[in-house]
Amino acid sequence: MTAMKLQKLVYYSQAWHLVWEEEPLFTDRIEAWANGPVVPTLYQRHRQRWQLTGADDLGGDTTALTEAQRRTVDVILEHYGSKPANWLSELTHRESPWRDARSAAGLSDGERGNAEITHASMYEYYDGLTSTDAQDI
Repeated sequence: MTAMKLQKLVYYSQAWHLVWEEEPLFTDRIEAWANGPVVPTLYQRHRQRWQLTGADDLGGDTTALTEAQRRTVDVILEHYGSKPANWLSELTHRESPWRDARSAAGLSDGERGNAEITHASMYEYYDGLTSTDAQDI
């Protein structure tokens, strides 16, 4: 998978885990970069690599996941895993957590920046979807 796709899947895992379990999946900061949400600590582990494999050391310990965390990741992979990286990036660009973080920081389209996408903004936006069109996620 591409590094960009991994970043978007991690973002959606965090966002939906916040909604479903009312707690973060992980504590690392997520930032609203020009190409969508990015976890900088994860980025540092795959920096300058386009394609990633299961053999790459990206940190983390899957055996430490709780059952609820594992369920979240599985559902995200099932729902978003077949989507191309660019599709996922464009989706995040249409959603308010990424847009609002960039807007609050005064960042224009394509401009580099490290505005934080807060847990509160993710929870508010994605929780709002649960009563509308995201019930099948």
